[in-house]
Amino acid sequence: MKLSQVPGPIGVFDSGYGGLTILHGIRQLLPEYDYLYLGDNARAPYGPRSFEVVYEFTRQAVLRLFEMGCHLVILGCNTASAKALRTIQQVDLPKWDPDRRVLGVIRPTAEVIGELTKSRHIGVLATEGTIKSESYNLEIQKLHPDIQVSGVPCPFWVPLVEYNEADSPGADYFVKKCIDQAMHQDPLIDTLILGCTHYPLLMPKILKYLPAGVRVVPQGEYVAESLKAYLQRHPQMEQHCSKGGTAHYLTTENPEKFKDQALIFLHEPVEVDKITLV
Repeated sequence: MKLSQVPGPIGVFDSGYGGLTILHGIRQLLPEYDYLYLGDNARAPYGPRSFEVVYEFTRQAVLRLFEMGCHLVILGCNTASAKALRTIQQVDLPKWDPDRRVLGVIRPTAEVIGELTKSRHIGVLATEGTIKSESYNLEIQKLHPDIQVSGVPCPFWVPLVEYNEADSPGADYFVKKCIDQAMHQDPLIDTLILGCTHYPLLMPKILKYLPAGVRVVPQGEYVAESLKAYLQRHPQMEQHCSKGGTAHYLTTENPEKFKDQALIFLHEPVEVDKITLV
């Protein structure tokens, strides 16, 4: 099923809104490209869903972005990266179009973590699905076998962000609880990865309860740097990415609801169209 070779936008997919933080980081570094963001908001959250369901939903979204002209798609979602990326890369892409590419958000963070930790003990704060998949552990161990990884699920952090409660006093309890749990699990941790794209919006609370000497690592800037390096290494793919400096948004949910949420993540109004994934 060879798809069109006309240059098209870089696709960014997420189960919901968190991938907007990834898109924001990418656009800050690479503003010249066109971007097409797809949020499967009607079926979010993906975190508690099975590997099979996450794979099927992600597969549908990636194929739709390909059909809409994208040659390169970023899974701006840790759960999709953990549960679906490898199968899509190894099984689906050779059948769809071996010249297209799908990249995730876990490996770029795993690549840089070796430069950031001195104690070689790190923590991962993420959704239950991402922690259970052990994707961060596997990627980090492949690249840095000497690093100890401790994962802590933070199930209430996403609702805090999406219900616009990130600045509320009630958020303090849940943020402090997860950070304390990580440090109790391994007191030698000196670096905490935010393994969910929603979590940077809780940064003021996270910094408030972060122990002295521990650094926090949001993903956006590292994914953006990794994408920049990828395009430099693959000039043929770079030529298939159109350059108009635009961003368009798609949702499987109510467009008005998406606009309201996008304001929380991007601090600017967006235009969004509704689509259906099957």
